[in-house]
Amino acid sequence: MDIIALIGETTEYDKKQAVEAKKPKSWCKSISAFANGRGGKLIFGIADDNTIIGLESAEKDAEIISEQIKVHLNPIPEFTLCFQKLEGKTLIIVEVYAGEQTPYYYSGDGMLTAFIRIGNQSVQATPQQLSELVLKGSNATYDSLPSKCQFDDMAFTKLKSVFYQQTGHSFAESDYESFGLIDEKGNLTNAGALLADESPIKQSRLFCTRWNGLDKADGVVDAIDDAEISGSIIILLQEGLAFVKRHSRKMWQKTADGRLEMPDYPERAVLEGIVNAIIHRNYNEIGSEVHIDIFDDRLEIYSPGGMFDGTKVQDRDLMNVPSRRRNPVIADVFNRLKYMDRRGSGFKKILSAYKTLPNYTEEKRPVFTSEYDCFFLTMWNMNYGVVADVEVGNGDAQEKAKEKAQEKTKENHNAIQNRILKLIKENPQITIAKISESLAITNDSARYHVKKMKKNGVIEHCGSTKRGYWKIK
Repeated sequence: MDIIALIGETTEYDKKQAVEAKKPKSWCKSISAFANGRGGKLIFGIADDNTIIGLESAEKDAEIISEQIKVHLNPIPEFTLCFQKLEGKTLIIVEVYAGEQTPYYYSGDGMLTAFIRIGNQSVQATPQQLSELVLKGSNATYDSLPSKCQFDDMAFTKLKSVFYQQTGHSFAESDYESFGLIDEKGNLTNAGALLADESPIKQSRLFCTRWNGLDKADGVVDAIDDAEISGSIIILLQEGLAFVKRHSRKMWQKTADGRLEMPDYPERAVLEGIVNAIIHRNYNEIGSEVHIDIFDDRLEIYSPGGMFDGTKVQDRDLMNVPSRRRNPVIADVFNRLKYMDRRGSGFKKILSAYKTLPNYTEEKRPVFTSEYDCFFLTMWNMNYGVVADVEVGNGDAQEKAKEKAQEKTKENHNAIQNRILKLIKENPQITIAKISESLAITNDSARYHVKKMKKNGVIEHCGSTKRGYWKIK
C-alpha cells in the first residue's frame, strides 16, 4: 500500500498519531463514517502534519483497536487490520469496508451516534442524512415507500397525457402498479405522490430566477423574472424547460449555404441537467427545493443531496461515473416517458451537447460540483460576449456590438474583483467559500475571479492552504 499516495485522498482516509484507548470516540467515529459511506482507511502512527511517528507497541495497539471496534460500533462493520513498515517505523492500517447494514453507530456515553464523511472530517449525521442511511440499510428507497396520502385522492392527467404523447399508448390501470405508483396492496407510494397532478409533497418544488447581471446582487433591479413551480415532477420539468427557453436566445450566423444556429445553451444539456436535478435529489431534505438561476453569463442548477455514493462529483471522471440512483422508481418512470436513459449517461450527454456547438471552448465546459448534501451544475452561456453576423457586409456594426459586449463584461468583472479586494483587506484569511457567500456568487465564480487576480499579479496567497493568508500586491 502506498501510504504517501493515500494521504492525498482526504475523504477515504484518516490518520491518528496514537491509539487513544481512553478516548475511543476520537477515532471510532471515523470507523462509523467509513462504514456508512464508501469505506476508507484509518492509519495509526502519523502526526497531523503527516510526519511518520510510528507506534512503539503496535501489536498491543492492534488488540486495543479490534476490541474497541467490537465494543463501540453497532453493528460491527467489516474491517481488516494490518501492519506496515515505513521509514523504519511501524504503522497500523485499519481498512473499513462500505457497509450494507447502515447506519453504523458509535455507541458511547449512553448514546448511539452515526457519523458520515465530509471532506477530511467525520461528522455526526443530520436527521435527514440518518434517514437516508436507514433507507440504504433496509434496501429501500424514498420513492418506493408508502405515502401518507390516499391513491383515490390523486389525479394523474399530466402523466397519462405525456405517456400517450411520448409512446403512442394509453396509460392502463395496471400501469399504476407496474410503474411503482402504488404498491401490491394498492397504497400510494412516494413516487406516486411526486407524479400526481397536485403533488402533496411540499418540498417537491422548483424555483426559477432570471437575475440581472452576473450575480444575485448586481444592480438596482436584482431579478428580471422568477417563478415558483409546484405539482407533478413532470410539470416541474416542463415549466423549468419553458422558463430557460423564455430567457435564452438562439443566435445564428450566415454561412455560404445557409445559416449556423448558435443557441445560448444546448437544449439537450438543459433537459439532462433539469432531469438529473429532479430525479436524483434527496426528497428527505425538508424545506429545500431545486433551483434554476440564470445569469447573463451562465445557468446554474442546484438540487438537494449530493452524489448517492457519498463521493464528490468534482473528484470523479465524468465520462466513467457508474449509475447509482437515489430514486429508482421515478427514474424508471422518466425513462418510460423518454426523458432519460437507464444507463445513467446524463453527465456525458451534457458534455457532448456542449462540444457540438460551433463556439465551444474548454473554458465553456460545464462544471459539476457536489458536497454530501447538495449538487450544483453550472452551464455557461455560449453567446455571452459573442455577437453573430446579423447580415453579410455589416462588419462595422458587428465589431461595435462586440466591443460593447466585451466592455460590459470587463466592467462587471472589475466590479466583482474590486469587491473581492475589499473583502481581503477586511480579512486577509478569507476563504473562497466566504467570498462566494459574501458576494452572493457561486464558488466557481469566486474561484475564477481569484485565479484571474492572482494571474494578473493583483493578489497572492502566502502560506498553507488552510492557515495561509492573502496579500494585495
